[in-house]
Amino acid sequence: MNTLIQNLDPVLQLLLVMSCFAFVPFIFTCMTSFMRYAIVFSFLKQAMGTQSIPPTIVLLGLSIIMTFYSMGGVFQSMWEAGYEPYQKSGSLVEAVVEGSKPLKEFMMKNTRETDMMYFIEKSRGGKVPATPEEITIWEVAPAFILSELKTAFEIGFIIYIPFIVLDMVVANVLLALGMFMLSPTIISLPFKLLIFIAVDGWSLVVHGLAASYN
Repeated sequence: MNTLIQNLDPVLQLLLVMSCFAFVPFIFTCMTSFMRYAIVFSFLKQAMGTQSIPPTIVLLGLSIIMTFYSMGGVFQSMWEAGYEPYQKSGSLVEAVVEGSKPLKEFMMKNTRETDMMYFIEKSRGGKVPATPEEITIWEVAPAFILSELKTAFEIGFIIYIPFIVLDMVVANVLLALGMFMLSPTIISLPFKLLIFIAVDGWSLVVHGLAASYN
């Protein structure tokens, strides 16, 4: 494989690497910590019931910033792993292959073993690789995405619980007072915001997400 990469025409290497740039948005959104941040922040916004506040672009910006914060070391390792072979051989393809290894290690650390084994066994016909180095990044990627979705939804469920309890309490109080025509969400929203501010909710959520990665 390495010999094939090294013998590949430089022009073809450049075309291949440029074509890979089309997958950069997919890689960033699905193969990094961005997915968990974006989903959890969306759950939080819906649970609070603040409609369009904060704007979606703000939550996406916060997700991007936190992704670079929590994965800064991984991105640095990717650059160093890919830059050295490129300096030696001048092969762009080899630089991409070597540079993707730290990303694969990050995903493996944050992927459930059951999800990973399923895709590995399916792609290899039931055979299990002898070492983690034999596992390809494309075998890890779908398992990582499933694990991130499950983890994000679990966190979102936990976030939803206190807000739902508050809505139920307000609804029962209004029912006891005979205010049938008044929407409980109108009354509960200020209390949600007050409690969320009192416990410094944004810091708790962001700190917890940042600490949830290995």
